[in-house]
Amino acid sequence: MKVAIGYHIQDGPWGGGNRFAKSLAQALEKIGHKVVFTLEDYDVDVILLTDPRARASNVSFGPGSILRYLALKNTNAVVVHRINECDERKNTNFINALLARANYCADHTVFVGSWLIDLPTWAESLRTPHSVILNGADSDVFNSSSYVRWGHAEPLRLVTHHWGGNWMKGFDVYSRLDDMLGDPKWKDRLTFTYIGNLPLGFEFKNATFLEPLNGEALCSELSSHHVYITASICEPGGNHQNEAGACGLPILYRNSGCLPEYCDGFGIQFEYETFEQALEKMIAEYDIHAESIKGWPHWSSRTCADYIELFEEMVSKRDEIVKRRKLWRNPWLMLRNQLSL
Repeated sequence: MKVAIGYHIQDGPWGGGNRFAKSLAQALEKIGHKVVFTLEDYDVDVILLTDPRARASNVSFGPGSILRYLALKNTNAVVVHRINECDERKNTNFINALLARANYCADHTVFVGSWLIDLPTWAESLRTPHSVILNGADSDVFNSSSYVRWGHAEPLRLVTHHWGGNWMKGFDVYSRLDDMLGDPKWKDRLTFTYIGNLPLGFEFKNATFLEPLNGEALCSELSSHHVYITASICEPGGNHQNEAGACGLPILYRNSGCLPEYCDGFGIQFEYETFEQALEKMIAEYDIHAESIKGWPHWSSRTCADYIELFEEMVSKRDEIVKRRKLWRNPWLMLRNQLSL
């Protein structure tokens, strides 16, 4: 089986999408499948669309290229569209429409979080079979071997990390936590480290800030803390909480987006209004959650196995899939997808 992944894999810290593409490519090659990152070959079996924004530096092909490939080169390839974005994530107003338009080329749609399926965009436009495959952490990189539990005598060390520096990554809570560190009630009980990129012009006053880290360096830094916090708003299916859970950190997580689906049973949920109460509860119940996190289930091996199973099933049914595709069923959308964004 030959799989084309629409992504340019980058070296160094580059966000969850990069780690997903790298892990999937390695998993496919490990069991003897061929992986390419362009649509130059005429014998591709499966095409994975990871992002419709074909002009982005990390995207190797978009929906327009896929449709041309199916029409002119190889009608027998099957197409999977991975949905890992939404307007709600960054308060934009064009991503959902772009994703829905790009979905025209898909034979199957994979969502990285169940909550995405319920967005109005997909309720109105989804026409393909679909499934949910949750993201996972790479166990070759992220593990709890160097994690040391909180001893309760020292301040509780909180940490988070985000590649994206958008305010909606949770900076309303992170800035509030930064202020709390200057409050006599909290300053001797907590520390907080932020790893990653910041919103333009934003600076912490009391928290520790570190530039983005990757791989073993990131695992080591996460493991030197006690509790992970993620306050991201409308996160589609982030990987940051997976890496923290893999490193053995109980999670304080916002009731938003994918986070309840990924983190339920492995920490404490909060709303903005209940953050301090949730933090107090984590302090009181830390040992319970530090024990439960040992059962963290979200690993890239499981994610990749689910994708490979889907790919192999679709290839086995490709005649049926191609027959019902009707590539020119909507000439306007066929042509509209040729405009690269």
